Amino acid sequence: MKQFCSSFVLKEKIMKNLHLILLLLVMISGSMIAQTQFHDFVVKDIDGKDFTFAQLKGKKVMVVNVASKCGLTPQYEKLEALYKQYGGDKFVIIGFPANNFLHQEPGTDAEIKSFCTLEYGVSFPVMSKISVKGDDQHALYKWLTTKSINGFEDSEVSWNFQKYLIDENGHISKVISPKTSPMDAEIIDWLTK
Repeated sequence: MKQFCSSFVLKEKIMKNLHLILLLLVMISGSMIAQTQFHDFVVKDIDGKDFTFAQLKGKKVMVVNVASKCGLTPQYEKLEALYKQYGGDKFVIIGFPANNFLHQEPGTDAEIKSFCTLEYGVSFPVMSKISVKGDDQHALYKWLTTKSINGFEDSEVSWNFQKYLIDENGHISKVISPKTSPMDAEIIDWLTK
């Protein structure tokens, strides 16, 4: 009987320790997610090369999901004009092709690059195609849309050409509607402050 009781006590202690270890692992993983900052991300550019967001420290950044076959596709022209006027040492636009809305970005990275260059003369950085919502949402867009991770607000990517304005320190400043022109006064005011 003594052996049974001590065996029972030992199993109970082991279970308590396992629960404690599990709880610690959950807390550690949660804090690691919370510590992810904008400048920690590394993504693939349209040519498949690493693009590190650490190089963007000190710059204002507009992150925008783009598509080639959307009614808002002509915004590429205004995005390029904005980039030519304000881009450089203090501001950059980063385009993320995404096929999340009515299959309006069906092309390969090579096709997207060709389209952006030939049709709109895009010179701002364009990344490899990703998913901006759903089960396969890219980690960057998970950060952009989740308050518990980004510390700003929860948001949802509602359509192509939604714009996220990131300050020099890597914090979200504003989320701009897809239909809002890249040359809108609200964006220009943010850039010039």
